[in-house]
Order: sequence, then C-alpha cells, then structure tokens
Amino acid sequence: MQLSPQQIEQIATLARLDLSESEKTMYAKQISVILDYIDMLNEVDTTVVEETCQVTGLEDVFREDKVADCDEEVRKNIITQFPEKQGNLLKVKAVFQAE
Repeated sequence: MQLSPQQIEQIATLARLDLSESEKTMYAKQISVILDYIDMLNEVDTTVVEETCQVTGLEDVFREDKVADCDEEVRKNIITQFPEKQGNLLKVKAVFQAE
C-alpha cells in the first residue's frame, strides 16, 4: 500500500512534525512497508485460535492494610524527635495538591 504525499503530510501534521521533502519520501516508503506487513497479518486465518486477553496467568495480589501497634516509648521518642508535629501527629509536606 503506497501512501500519497498528502497522506504523509497529514500524518506529520497530526504528529506535529516538520518533515523535509526527503524525510517525507523516506517515511512514505517505510510506513508503506509496515502497512503491507499488517495486510499480510490480516490474511492469517485465526478462526480456530481461542481469544485471549492475558496469557501469563499473573494476577494482582493485594494485602490487607492492617494497623500495627507501636511501643508507647518508641512512639513518644519518634514524636519528640520529629521536626514538625501537631499534637500526636507528624506533620509532613503535602503530597497531593488541590487543583
């Protein structure tokens, strides 16, 4: 499938690329070869192939979020040494910013 110069210019415009004439010619050939290969793949008979969405069998594993108790002396020591605090809470820089 040979692409026209207009099609290459349209692709370049969509990709926000400023191509020289030699680059347009080069990419026209390269993209045409890729599209020919895809056409070959479209001819492959896949009617007997079972559809798959995921082939590795891997799954996300989540652990339960459990609160762990901390020794009272260790907790007090951490709070007293922390640079910024508010009551018994440790104050840190914001992670998320409101938009």
